[in-house]
Amino acid sequence: MSILEELHKPDILDCISHLSADEVFTPPKLVNQILDTLPQELFKSKETKFLDPCAKSGVFLREIAKRLLEGLKEQIPDLQKRVDHIFKNQIFGIAITELTGLLSRRSVYCSKFANGKFSICDFDNPHGNIQYKFTNHFWKKDNCLLCGASKKEYAREDSLETHAYEFIHTGETFNSELFKRLKEMKFDVIIGNPPYQLSDGSGGNGSSAKPLYHLFVKQAKKLNPRYITMIIPSRWFTGGKGLDEFRDEMLHDKSVVQLHDFIDSKECFQGVDIKGGICYFLWSRDEKKKCNITTHAPAGVFTSNRYLVEEGDDVFIRNPIMLKIKRKVDLLHEESLMNKTSAGKPYGLRADVFKNPKKYNLPAFSDAPIKNGYSILGLENLKRTYKYISKDYPLPKKECLDKFKIFVSKAYGCGEVGDLPATPVLATPGELCTETFIQIGPFDSKEELENAYSYFKTKFFRMMVGMRKQTQNTSKETYKYVPLQDFSKPWTDAELYAKYKLTQEEIDFIESMIRPME
Repeated sequence: MSILEELHKPDILDCISHLSADEVFTPPKLVNQILDTLPQELFKSKETKFLDPCAKSGVFLREIAKRLLEGLKEQIPDLQKRVDHIFKNQIFGIAITELTGLLSRRSVYCSKFANGKFSICDFDNPHGNIQYKFTNHFWKKDNCLLCGASKKEYAREDSLETHAYEFIHTGETFNSELFKRLKEMKFDVIIGNPPYQLSDGSGGNGSSAKPLYHLFVKQAKKLNPRYITMIIPSRWFTGGKGLDEFRDEMLHDKSVVQLHDFIDSKECFQGVDIKGGICYFLWSRDEKKKCNITTHAPAGVFTSNRYLVEEGDDVFIRNPIMLKIKRKVDLLHEESLMNKTSAGKPYGLRADVFKNPKKYNLPAFSDAPIKNGYSILGLENLKRTYKYISKDYPLPKKECLDKFKIFVSKAYGCGEVGDLPATPVLATPGELCTETFIQIGPFDSKEELENAYSYFKTKFFRMMVGMRKQTQNTSKETYKYVPLQDFSKPWTDAELYAKYKLTQEEIDFIESMIRPME
């Protein structure tokens, strides 16, 4: 063997390509960091039972087996007896597809068939304790009752993957035999990296697609194990499509005793960009206490011991310095800019209205200005475009037509604190927008508008927005933490730092995190 071969012995599970950005293989190093959050006594007991309900490569079960093989040396000295006991009585998996079932068994049993001649454990069936069973969705009209999948998108023939993951398609009513069996197993630890989302059938991706990972966490809790630890997108911190109930439940669950939050998902999964970051947590059934939080941010690693949500609040603030800044802002009890920010569709116009206004029972738009008419800002062929209408056009909403306001792209950046928005538009009376934009305002004069924009450009403003913005998309609630100012004057960061009595550490943090906006 050459010296290069001796020095470079890669783990094959580090070298497998991801199935997709939503079904990501977990690197062995990261798996072991997650396993380190568990009480290590678990790996020294012959009774501890582990379940990975979303096995893809088998890496979680393999690394658990390694620890058990070491931890049970004294109790079961004979290696083969130790292997047989661990693989038959302590580690279990449910694969997400037939392919990942084969891969997981190959990783754990050294054979894609558990009863194959190369298997290191003598099972009497091909799947051993890592099963895959084709599962159907439970359709009610257009969607699955249990996971919300689109019937149009996922009602496929048996030879195609339907993404009806078995673990979340079972319960006391549906597929109840599996649920009863899992509950009777009384697992000590449920662990894994679940699929993150499904296409919503309308081209939705990222935060707009149908999330799935929270269903795995909720199902794991129903089985009442001692511990749950999973690695999932951080988008749930601020809620989003289908996540508000889950967010509220998790944020107020004092059994979440550890949380590792990575602002940049590529720190966990090389080459995979998951908007809003990634996190893994430890849920401990028999503990109720503050959470040990480790935030892995571009500016450094920050630790804190606190509850996930402040009293009366509704989102998790990721960085402890950001939380200090928010607490200082809250001391002044000022009105929120959210109260001057529009909900979706400020004028009732959908994002694709320029393409086909008839779809919404609206008359055609003009490509040329109309005397004494209105202009509408929207997107056409992915470019900002103005269309024009007369004053008697049947707009769905007509508030703020004759006021000054700021139009900000509804989607921008990648879910990081300090995301730079596409150039905002300072809109004058008679200018409207489609739902592609959020409207801030109205303002009574051009001077107020320009002073508000001076505030919008400050690093302080974007820091306060960033506390709630963890995906590309924004909403009215994104601006909840931004305090409303007196817009009879312009604003600078220096004035805002002084007003809220920020320390030099807090100022330096903002300055290091937020790029200047021209």
